[in-house]
Amino acid sequence: MQETRQHILDILKERGEATVDDIVEDLRKRRGTITAVTVRHHLSRLQEENLITTPQLRHRNAPGRPQHIYTLTEEAKEYFPNNYKPLASHLIEQLAQQLPARQVNVILEGVADQMAADANIGDLPLPERLDLAVEYLNQHGYKARWEKHPDGYLLQTTNCPYHHISENNPALCDMDMRLVSSILGVVPRLLSRMSRGDHACAYIIPA
Repeated sequence: MQETRQHILDILKERGEATVDDIVEDLRKRRGTITAVTVRHHLSRLQEENLITTPQLRHRNAPGRPQHIYTLTEEAKEYFPNNYKPLASHLIEQLAQQLPARQVNVILEGVADQMAADANIGDLPLPERLDLAVEYLNQHGYKARWEKHPDGYLLQTTNCPYHHISENNPALCDMDMRLVSSILGVVPRLLSRMSRGDHACAYIIPA
């Protein structure tokens, strides 16, 4: 993220909403001289990236032209610090400590089924389902691809989105197995798993 644009996002986060004049004033305190023209250019780019909303007109209490008000979109939240990794790790640890392994697996299977429902892949020919499954998995950080295989199809993922906790929590790997099965509507056969030291998680999808 370009520095001035990140400053603009920070300003909108702190203020909730702001006009160009507000942003210019705050930016001058942070980095010195900047013009309204430059700020409008950066706002346009942020709009193109869907990080700020379409500006709304606000009428002044005093005489003068109405001003445009800018706010952040939901997508902009990704550009601010979060605590997802420690939270997820501690939640999994507490589940494992407080519940029997079978109950933990049932909970994570439910998570996988919810994710599969979000993917919303219909009753299509298997290659088309694989295309859509790969698209969904890649949107969620898995770096997935598929190819033909003598036993049907080979689906591989070369990145684990939660690698920082899966090594000590094998139930998450089982959750991925359930996710692939639920998305495709076919029970896969596991070939390799990154948590075991393999270079990828690989599944045979029977034709």
